[in-house]
Amino acid sequence: MHTASDVSLRLRKVLLSIAIILFAIDAIWAPLAHFDVDYERYVELTVLSLLLLGGSEFYRSKRPDPRLSAMLFGAGFLCLFSAAASVLNYCLLTVAGGRIDMTLAAIDRALGFNWPALMIALAPHPRITWALFVAYNAALPQIAVLLCVLGRKSTYLSIYRFCIAMSVAALICIITWSIAPSFGAISVYGVPAAAAHMELALDQNYAQILISLLAHGPGFISPIDVKGLIGFPSYHAVLALLTIYYTWPLKLLRWPALLLNLLALAATPVQGGHHLIDVLAGVPVTLLALFAAGEVHAWLGLAGSRNAAAAA
Repeated sequence: MHTASDVSLRLRKVLLSIAIILFAIDAIWAPLAHFDVDYERYVELTVLSLLLLGGSEFYRSKRPDPRLSAMLFGAGFLCLFSAAASVLNYCLLTVAGGRIDMTLAAIDRALGFNWPALMIALAPHPRITWALFVAYNAALPQIAVLLCVLGRKSTYLSIYRFCIAMSVAALICIITWSIAPSFGAISVYGVPAAAAHMELALDQNYAQILISLLAHGPGFISPIDVKGLIGFPSYHAVLALLTIYYTWPLKLLRWPALLLNLLALAATPVQGGHHLIDVLAGVPVTLLALFAAGEVHAWLGLAGSRNAAAAA
């Protein structure tokens, strides 16, 4: 009969395979296309990831502690995957399709959503804007906390499913964006003059930089200056939804995480300059990612049972 340790090992292999495939694509594409890559910084990030993964393997095989091993693996994998996926996203700038921001803005208007009017309405309320700013920028700290908390609970296998869901969702967003790129409502309307004083995570200059990257190529690719290229579907919205899902079984974090991430979803059009439809599109992406994570976990567990039966 297969054990949690057997399943976790198979999940780790799946995740590492995803990261290695992305790194292989980057390693071939970037030099062939003569992209200007900050290799030194990426090597440093890779070394950090390998140290975390090495620590995970130590606590898996030498001094068994499956919870700590899962936590270290999750941190190492997400560092590795994020670096590889961001480079791939930049490479795809050179083969991306035509922008669909005008179409997305028209869909928003058909839904009754007016982005400039929203920004103007929020302009006189700096406290609300500040709360939205904090919620929008809380995604990465929440992921770090979630890895630590899941690593201390009996649900440590959820760390692997969480990593699969995040990576599948990221790949869906990257592929969709490469076919039909978009940079959000802010790239269509610009920040209204009445809202120019607002504290925003992404401003008008940021939107113009993204448009320039699509027109002229990725430029200097470095992990210390990574731009969030994807507009539709909003990966920020996906992260908020995934965080809600994976914190829901944790009683102490359930309601704070729900409130914070609902606020993050509301903040995404404002602080991220997104179309409303970008956020709504994050829902099916999240559902697909959760389905994939569950199916992979179930399939690996079933495969383990079959192997054990065959061995017996």
